Amino acid sequence: MGEQVILEFKNITKRYPGTVALDDVTIDFRQGEVHALVGENGAGKSTLIKTCSGAVTPTSGEIIIDGKRFDKLSPALSQENGIAVIYQEFNLVNELSVAENVFLGCPIRKGVVPDMKRMEQETTKILKRFHMTMDPRSLVENLSIGYQQMVEITKAISKNAKILVMDEPTAPLTTAEVDILMGIIAQLKAEGVTIVYISHRLEEIFSISDRVSVLRDGQLIKTMNTAETNREELIKLMVGRELKETFPKRKENIYGEIVLEAKHLTGNGVKDISFHVRKGEILAFAGIMGAGRTELAQMIFGMARPESGEIIFKGEKVQPRSPAQAVDHGIALVPEDRKQQGAILELSVQDNITLAQLRRLSKLTVIDKQKEKSVAHEFRESLRIKTPTMTQEVNSLSGGNQQKVVLAKWLATEPDLIILDEPTRGIDVGAKHEIYMIMNELVENGKAIIMITSEMEELIGMADRMIVLCEGNMTAELTHEDFDKEKILHYASKTGGN
Repeated sequence: MGEQVILEFKNITKRYPGTVALDDVTIDFRQGEVHALVGENGAGKSTLIKTCSGAVTPTSGEIIIDGKRFDKLSPALSQENGIAVIYQEFNLVNELSVAENVFLGCPIRKGVVPDMKRMEQETTKILKRFHMTMDPRSLVENLSIGYQQMVEITKAISKNAKILVMDEPTAPLTTAEVDILMGIIAQLKAEGVTIVYISHRLEEIFSISDRVSVLRDGQLIKTMNTAETNREELIKLMVGRELKETFPKRKENIYGEIVLEAKHLTGNGVKDISFHVRKGEILAFAGIMGAGRTELAQMIFGMARPESGEIIFKGEKVQPRSPAQAVDHGIALVPEDRKQQGAILELSVQDNITLAQLRRLSKLTVIDKQKEKSVAHEFRESLRIKTPTMTQEVNSLSGGNQQKVVLAKWLATEPDLIILDEPTRGIDVGAKHEIYMIMNELVENGKAIIMITSEMEELIGMADRMIVLCEGNMTAELTHEDFDKEKILHYASKTGGN
């Protein structure tokens, strides 16, 4: 790692009406280092990186790139100076192929016509160089979220960036894909590329970063050598207080009767799956991407039809033909992608919370506004949703509060079973702790939860039992006493169950 400073923010301030997003931040990044930025949602991390990508103009201060000084940047100027940013929200065109997305805006041409063959060859070269397996001709819309993220990374690498900013790059990735990404980062670092790495996953920060800077409420709190700090200190600096336990203890583990039982379920990519979940229990679906976890949940929630097998809910055989029917039975699903599937970001907090139960709130097709307001306020209080008003648009809230709004929407339908698909994806450590506390409260009140998560610590810290899937097959059922990282990975891999 070199000591040469390649990027510097000097006294950067960004004011919006009524708020200061960045308050006199001075921070530098060295050539060939992995420099982590951490902090809760709303701390200013994304605003800071948007000032160097040209998406945000600072109110005051300057940005110095390789000795050149700028008081503001445009996206084109940022790219010219060797900066590439991979945002949490993908910047891809779904209808185009992987190769077309990689060369979007700067295609390789044969005369005036884009040279598809060359673009596919160049994309394959980058994919091979970083041990990524993907067909450059595949349409992006047919790829999983994890593979779409890999396309974003390939696109950034193709531009030969000197400084690569990654905003929550592993949030949608499985354990195996995270390993691939870590290999890519190590290779880029060895080639002298500076990586600015934003992540809520502290184990990654300690695994790959050389230095770490903590932001809180728009201010730089501290920059440290990663080797000279620890998890507890980082959390305290990030949240301004100590979080006693990452995974809060449950008051009591009293399991009631079986709420849902699946018998030999086959279809939607899964084969012959049998399991049950009880009142007061958190059952986890574990496995790597493509294992069939979300596909299994979709059949239970009526988003896909089983080819064979039975679903028994509260003692009765059911076959939800749509999510609306599943909700009527008492099943709710909080989806993996809250921004695309979970919330309507342009609507208010109140409208989102009551969206899934408008029939119950209506009399002769007229919505009872007082009842709607009352329901929304009840969930705002019980889930501790931080919002200035209930008419605030959801897209203005932090990731953690957006997730709480989606959770409130489904809890308002009064379900007996709640399926949580990646419940803490892309939210900060303080907000995660709050989601875990809400999950514990739900099961203590007799609800049953099915949790799908790619985070190993979350699996082990929150689940009571675990169903492990691999390529659509169930390879193991583990009780809490049997939870062990190596064992889970063994069953989740292709050799699992052998």
